[in-house]
Amino acid sequence: MVEFAVLIPAYNAAKTLPDVLRMISSGGWKAEVVVVDDGSTDDTGKKARELGARVIRHERNLGKGAALSTGFRSILGMAKVSAVVTVDADLQHDIRDLGKFIDARIKTGANIVLGRRKRVGSGMPLSRILSNSITSFLVTARTGVSIPDSQCGYRLIGREVLENVDVESDGYEAETELLIRAAARGFRIAWVPVNTVYRGESSHMTHWKTTSRFIRTLFKEY
Repeated sequence: MVEFAVLIPAYNAAKTLPDVLRMISSGGWKAEVVVVDDGSTDDTGKKARELGARVIRHERNLGKGAALSTGFRSILGMAKVSAVVTVDADLQHDIRDLGKFIDARIKTGANIVLGRRKRVGSGMPLSRILSNSITSFLVTARTGVSIPDSQCGYRLIGREVLENVDVESDGYEAETELLIRAAARGFRIAWVPVNTVYRGESSHMTHWKTTSRFIRTLFKEY
């Protein structure tokens, strides 16, 4: 029985996505793997299909939040799936940590399980350390729930959250919006430590645009 799905939003990730998919496969996980090809101009979708993933394609790049929403809608149509783990396509998430999310879900009954990355000594750029520290503090203050790493895209989300929490944002801020709205509805949020590998690739995030959208998301529910 398939009890959880792995959702991978991907944009021009043909170089790294195959390794992510192979690691999931070699881990023996009995999970449905869904890749949302967010308007890629390379072979992202083709390579994902070749490795057995279910692929949904946006004809143009709509943003990570839109890709997540598309994936969530698809997964809600899978009756046996009780939770989804979101994984980035750029090899910055260690697939060996995937079991930690499932274990935490089972042991604590949490509705959302967040990955918490080690900041100092992990290779995380200083700008990202500062940004992550500040945004995590603000989201914790906003929700009243301990959120040690609000920007980590490696997380488990229970079906019950997806059925009751809508996300409107199309960009990276969608992940923050989901946390705020889930906390407001009383869903339990836990976290597990995860490894993160920084390999020097450029990010699709733009600093000022992402920051301004984060601030807007943080306060729009008041």
